[in-house]
Formats: sequence, C-alpha cells, structure tokens
Amino acid sequence: MALNTIELNRQRQPLDHLEDVWLFGYGSLIYKVDFPFLERRPASIEGWVRRFWQGSHDHRGTPEAPGRVATLIEQPGAICAGMAYRVSPDTFGHLDHREKNGYLRFFTALHFANGEQAEGLVYVAGPDNAAFLGPAPLADMARQIACSHGPSGANADYLLQLCDGLRNLQADDDHVFALSAMVRALV
Repeated sequence: MALNTIELNRQRQPLDHLEDVWLFGYGSLIYKVDFPFLERRPASIEGWVRRFWQGSHDHRGTPEAPGRVATLIEQPGAICAGMAYRVSPDTFGHLDHREKNGYLRFFTALHFANGEQAEGLVYVAGPDNAAFLGPAPLADMARQIACSHGPSGANADYLLQLCDGLRNLQADDDHVFALSAMVRALV
C-alpha cells in the first residue's frame, strides 16, 4: 500500500523561514500547474533520469490496479530537463498532498538555460517507498499504463501530456518518448 509522506516532508524540510522556494517539476508538474507561482522557467538537474517506476494508487490507478508515474533515478552524468517554479512556502501544503504517495522532497541544484543556477526542491519516490514498482520491460509498462485509471483520470493521459510537455520544452527523453509511442499504439 502507498506510503503517505506529507508529515515526513514537513518534518524533514520546514520552509516557513523562507520567502520563496524554487520547485523542479519533471512529471505532471510540467503540464498540470494547479498551484500559484511567482515565476516559471525551464530548468534541468544533473545526475538523474526520469523513469515510470513509481506506482500510482491514488491518482492514475487504484490500490488494486496501480498506474505508473514518473520518478527520478540516480544516473551519474545524466541531465533531466523540466520546469522550475518559484513559489511561496505555503504552496507546499498543496504540493505535499499532491505528491504524498511515496515522494520525498529534497534540495538540489537547478540549472537554467541562461547559465544561472539556484537551489530548488524536487520530489523523488525512491525504491524504498511502498508504492515503488521498479523497472519492467517497456511493453509491460505500456500495457499497464494503457489500462490504468484512477481518480485523476487515465494513466495514459498522464504519460501523453508529459510527452507533449517535454516536446514543448524541446527536451529529449528516450524513455518517455518510447513508452508514449507504445501507449499511443494501444489506446
């Protein structure tokens, strides 16, 4: 079953002493911006790759039939493109609830296209969380994604909207693009 990380995130990183915080989005935070922000800029982080290895019991699947959503996996030398948002600390009340299914937040260096850098928070669901599904053959993941639905809608919509968001950012992601081509063929 899913691990609710809301309180753990609040205890690990209190943010009330900050005026604003950069947030790095690499999955649904690229295309589903249901929170206020002060600024938005394309960004990347180093040493991580995006993978559909996290189970979604609460948004894109159910406890009986979890969907698959993005998390980050450490990979030296890799660069993961996404979107950075400068937000007020109180925004994390909503974000911690949205990312509660096994995601922990931590600070990392964000790199912007103009060469600037900033520290920002990122949510990662690691292999030690209860909803982690891990790697599987792409065809198996595509079938699972094509069939999964949850309270937030079809799992396929999550993947295809992320794919479109990455294309709009002109970001390459072989894993997401290959998976989305397979899912498009199935749905």
